[in-house]
Amino acid sequence: MEKLMDKILDRTATVGIIGLGYVGLPLLIRFGEAGFPLLGFDVDSRKIDALLHGKSYIKHIPMEPINRFLGARQLDVTLSFDRLAEADCILICVPTPLTEKMEPDLRYVLTTTETVAQHLRPQQLIVLESTTYPGTTDEIMLPRLQQDGLKVGEDFYLAFSPEREDPGNKSFHTGNIPKVVGGITPQCLERARTLYEFAVTKVVPVSSTRVAELTKLLENIYRSVNIALVNELKVLTHRMGIDLWEVIDAASTKPFGFTPFYPGPGLGGHCIPIDPFYLSWKAREYDFTTRFIHLAGEINVSMPYHVLEQTVEALNQDSKCLNGSKILVLGVAYKKDIDDDRESPSYAIMDLLLERGAQIFYNDPHIPKLKPGRKHQYRLESVELSEELLREMDAVMILTDHSAYDYGWIAEHSTLVIDTRNATKHVTKGYGRIVKA
Repeated sequence: MEKLMDKILDRTATVGIIGLGYVGLPLLIRFGEAGFPLLGFDVDSRKIDALLHGKSYIKHIPMEPINRFLGARQLDVTLSFDRLAEADCILICVPTPLTEKMEPDLRYVLTTTETVAQHLRPQQLIVLESTTYPGTTDEIMLPRLQQDGLKVGEDFYLAFSPEREDPGNKSFHTGNIPKVVGGITPQCLERARTLYEFAVTKVVPVSSTRVAELTKLLENIYRSVNIALVNELKVLTHRMGIDLWEVIDAASTKPFGFTPFYPGPGLGGHCIPIDPFYLSWKAREYDFTTRFIHLAGEINVSMPYHVLEQTVEALNQDSKCLNGSKILVLGVAYKKDIDDDRESPSYAIMDLLLERGAQIFYNDPHIPKLKPGRKHQYRLESVELSEELLREMDAVMILTDHSAYDYGWIAEHSTLVIDTRNATKHVTKGYGRIVKA
């Protein structure tokens, strides 16, 4: 049998990617552009069908290269995991959510690992990219992959390389974001590092899979803690009558020792609201309480309630009650200019509004319909913005600062604007109707 390293070096190794979502699809494109044969796996038949028909289900990911790979028979996508033996390198990009008790939910990693183990053959490389706690690769995956007698570092190779995706970022993408890689053995690291060097501009090797796993958690905990800091300051500065966004802009002029973070209505996305709790859970095994992580989580989770309080207070100023008020939500995506609504704080805020009797409407140029999810059961459609609609609303809430919105026009025709993103900072006409929350 031809050695795996030889196949990687001459780019004949088939790269199989499990999970064709926000992480797996860009990764597939990068390895395709590098010239590798590709196999894409997913359990969602709608994704496979869309790809085979040249249709995109993630707006910011182009279909042109995928169509090109399919046309050249460089790529095949499938629901059949029986074909895993055809792949020389298997990259796992599956979700790692939390349970209702805020504990790691590794069911997708476990199921995928067991499926890979059933089809594992000599001279295969398996890399987990899903964010998880330190120890997942060597404690959870390795024993299952070795159960039939194949030995890691000799017969097969196992590594961890955390995904680093920032949907909508025009400067950084899968190809130019440095890739951290840790292997179970030096031989595992060598093969994983060599593979990724074909697809990304810089690979950062580390001494173990645990170091690589914790690296990703540190990155997101850093953001979570700093966002919590400015969110807490937002509540304080509101009481003090100070515009925190102006303070942050002024502090940002310092050329050293300060990195700006901005407050908002809460945390969203698949990573930052979830990943810190993976480390908190694992820390209990060592009789350690991650107090900073818990405190940051408490503050960020409380922000939708702060937004609600500011909305109630603003309506009261107009002699209105939240119960029965018509509220228009602008933006459901968790960040600007993308179509990703995973863990979006907009849902938490809409829940609070509905619980208190408000009538809610929404507009999002990137998300035309709301579909039921893990934490919500909405079946709403985005309403078309018009002067008549804005005037009819008792309040318009800016929860996502999409570039497509004309904030001056919105402020001019709205009775009340609740701005959670400082999107109206350049608005002059109708400024008196704007409340920062």
